[in-house]
Amino acid sequence: MPGKWNKPLTILGLLACIGLAAWTGAGAEAGVGAVATLPQSALGNASLCAAASGLPAGWGSDARAGMVRVPDGEFVFGSTRGYPDERPATAHKETVAAFWIDRTEVTNAQFGHFVRATGYVTQAEREGAAVVFHRPDEAELNARPYAWWRYVRGANWKHPGGPAMDGTVPAAPPPNQPVTMIARADALAYAQWLGRDLPTEAEWEYAAKGGRDDATLDDAPVDPAGRPTANFWQGPFPLADAAQDGHAGLAPVGCYAANGFGLFDTIGNAWEWTKDPYTGARQPHANGDTSAVAAAAAGPRRPDEATVIKGGSFLCSPSYCVRYRAAARESQEADLGASHIGFRTVLRVL
Repeated sequence: MPGKWNKPLTILGLLACIGLAAWTGAGAEAGVGAVATLPQSALGNASLCAAASGLPAGWGSDARAGMVRVPDGEFVFGSTRGYPDERPATAHKETVAAFWIDRTEVTNAQFGHFVRATGYVTQAEREGAAVVFHRPDEAELNARPYAWWRYVRGANWKHPGGPAMDGTVPAAPPPNQPVTMIARADALAYAQWLGRDLPTEAEWEYAAKGGRDDATLDDAPVDPAGRPTANFWQGPFPLADAAQDGHAGLAPVGCYAANGFGLFDTIGNAWEWTKDPYTGARQPHANGDTSAVAAAAAGPRRPDEATVIKGGSFLCSPSYCVRYRAAARESQEADLGASHIGFRTVLRVL
């Protein structure tokens, strides 16, 4: 951790914090289904990616398909080593009842089954646009604020990048990648279709910490040799991603080792919706505001409820965001999907 925190710059739901020093140390741990601390695994286990085809075993017949049971317990909710809005609310540990949670982020394949079964239309489809990450060149970066975000007509979960440059319909996103461009209401509708819910912030963080409470949870997700153990940005953001983690952009779910509770990709890849409103110490961000980008392109928007998202994304880097940690949190307008926000679901019937 840096000895001194720079004053963070915020974005509603998109990472910020330009100019922070690099974080080092261990990240997510191996051991599917284990509770004890287990050794680090190497980067990019191809067999895990191959196993995550987009639909979990038992899909369509098992109410808990793709889920893992997280035992009841207590944990430190937040961190004393992160941003002010991460500070533990009390000196006591938070108690969490047992629950089931998706092992991976919900995939395009899973969400597609929901849409075909119900005819559901997402917020981005109804509005006709969504916020898309764009890698600018230096000239564009210097010419306009938030140059890495565009409010793109026709962008939605089916076509996360929007229409092709020639106006043709682009190929569908890979079925085994996290579904993105999803507003909180979209995520909740999917969860309710399965008789599930979105996790509370406490449930999400408890599951993401994987039975650990040690200080290394606040370190960067890299192994002792410095190899990434999650999908995050390596290189100067937003100009170049060196993809040392094996992926420039979203990765298929399950490419990196599971944590102590058997969850994949709680750190990096895509931010994840919770059901909780964002309250507490507000981070005074001024960089990368997706709602500002949307308003500039489409006219003034009526802000929706600020909601907690967790886990960081493929855009988090040592110089932008540094929120690739279980305790990290961000505020996102509930009705505004983006290309780096997904979700997973929980089931509280044991």
